[in-house]
Amino acid sequence: MIAPDGFDPGRLETWPQVVGRLEHVDGRLLFMPPCGDFQQDTATDVVITLGAWVRKHRDFVLGTNEAGMRLGGATRAADAAIWRRADLGAYSGGLRRVPPLLAVEIAGPDDGDSENALREKAKWYLSVGVLIVWILLPSRREALVIKVDGEKRYQGNETIEVEKALPGLSPRTSELFVQVRSRSK
Repeated sequence: MIAPDGFDPGRLETWPQVVGRLEHVDGRLLFMPPCGDFQQDTATDVVITLGAWVRKHRDFVLGTNEAGMRLGGATRAADAAIWRRADLGAYSGGLRRVPPLLAVEIAGPDDGDSENALREKAKWYLSVGVLIVWILLPSRREALVIKVDGEKRYQGNETIEVEKALPGLSPRTSELFVQVRSRSK
């Protein structure tokens, strides 16, 4: 997509108004269409799961709804992300400029949200200081957890391993796909 005159990727008020999602990476403005049903339903289950955890762990903040961040010269957005509250400072009304501890991406049927595309985005996340990336694959009901030191795939009712940075956050894979699983039966 061609950026409009006066576009500044670090200032949300200069972004074009479109129906869909935008990111700014490597000097390019990328457009992704709105999320389909698999992604919507999985995003809801992620928010319910992570939201319940954050309510019990007040030292953390959950961002969703294409949680925008400006890191490493790029403006990207996660389907969900968790930050340490102390790292954020006061609200600015703009993009977060601190890497989250956890970034969550949900695969969809289009090329921009394929597992391979999200693996590339996970590499970017790790390169700018994100500790953990979850790639959720609703069509297979799998969670891929990626860290600098490797990755692990979870499915069925397996429990995602607790990370020291996110004490007690260890949902069962099935919790992240409740609605998708219910519609498939």
